[in-house]
Amino acid sequence: MNFTNPHFAEPAWLWLALLGPVLLVLLHRYAQAARKQQLAKFALPELLAGLLSSHSPMRRAVKNGMLVLAVALVGLALARPQWGEQSEVTKALGEDVIFILDASKSMLAGDIRPSRLERAKLAILDFVQRHSRGRVGLVTFAGQAFLSCPLTFDYDAFREALLAVDENTIPVPGSDIGRALDEATLSMEKDRRRKFMVLVTDGEDLEKAGVGKAKSLAEKGVRIFSIGVGTTAGSVIQVPDGRGGAQPLRDDRGNVVESRLDEPTLRAIAAATGGEYQPLGPLGEGMNEVRRALATATDAPGASLARKFGVDRFHVFIALVVALLVAESLIGTRRKVVETPSST
Repeated sequence: MNFTNPHFAEPAWLWLALLGPVLLVLLHRYAQAARKQQLAKFALPELLAGLLSSHSPMRRAVKNGMLVLAVALVGLALARPQWGEQSEVTKALGEDVIFILDASKSMLAGDIRPSRLERAKLAILDFVQRHSRGRVGLVTFAGQAFLSCPLTFDYDAFREALLAVDENTIPVPGSDIGRALDEATLSMEKDRRRKFMVLVTDGEDLEKAGVGKAKSLAEKGVRIFSIGVGTTAGSVIQVPDGRGGAQPLRDDRGNVVESRLDEPTLRAIAAATGGEYQPLGPLGEGMNEVRRALATATDAPGASLARKFGVDRFHVFIALVVALLVAESLIGTRRKVVETPSST
C-alpha cells in the first residue's frame, strides 16, 4: 500500500474525533454515578457487595473504552483520511463555441449565392449538425452587437435563433468587430472550459478595433477562427426595395455601394489568438476546415487534462468501527462467581 502524502480531505470533521470521546467519557461517568445513587436507594450498603459480586468493573471499562474508540474512529472516517495518489487523465470534450455572425448590410452582397448572410447561416447550421459535442452560442453584430442565443446544448433553440437573423436584426448600421468580440466574451463563463469563437464576416471593420481586441482575448486563452464571407473582387450590396425585389444600396452622395472581402483583417484577428483563417467558399468549405481544426485542437495532447488525487482510506476506519461495536456487544458485564462451600 502506498502511504505517500497522508492527509484529511475533510479535516473539519476532526472535531468529532476529539470532542466525541471526551463527551462520551463524561456521559459514562455520569451514568456510573447515577447507578450508584439508584443502588443506594435499593439496598443497604452491607447488602450491595453480595448483590454486585457478579458484576465486573473491568468488563464494563473495556466495553466503554471500545465505544469511546469507535466514536473517535467515526470522526476520523468522516474526515476522509487519504494516503497514496492516483492519476486520472480526462479529455477536454464538449468545448464552448460562440459564433459571431455579421448581420450588417454588407452581408447582403451577392458575390456568394443566395447572399453572404444566407450562405453563412447555412454553413453554421451544417457545422453544428456535424460538430455537436458541446455548447454553442450566437452573437450577431453590425454597428452594435447582440447575444442572440446564449451558450446551450439545445441545438434546436440555436437553430431557431440563427434562422431568425436578417439584415434588420441589428438596427444600428455599421460594422464593429471589436464590439462583437466584447459581447461574445461577456457571454462566456469564467471557468476553465476551452473557449472558441468563430467569427463569420466579410471582414469590414469600420471601427478598426477587431485586431486589438483579439490580442487581449488571446491572453485569456480564447482562440478565434475567422471565416471570410465574400470575394476579394466584391459585389454591389443589394437591399430589399419593399416590393419583394432588391435594389442597390447607395451612400449619402447617391453612389452605389460595393463590398469586398477584407482577408488581411480576418487573418490578423485569427493569428492574434492562435486560430486560423479560412474563406467560406461558395459551398461552405471553409467551415469544414474550421470544424477539422477544432477537432484537432480537442484531440491534441494539450487538450487532455491530467490530475492527481488522494486515495480515500475511510473504509479502513469504518471496518474498525464495525469490529469494535460487534465485539462490544458480545462482551458482558457479568463474571462467574465461585461459591465457597459452607462449613457445617
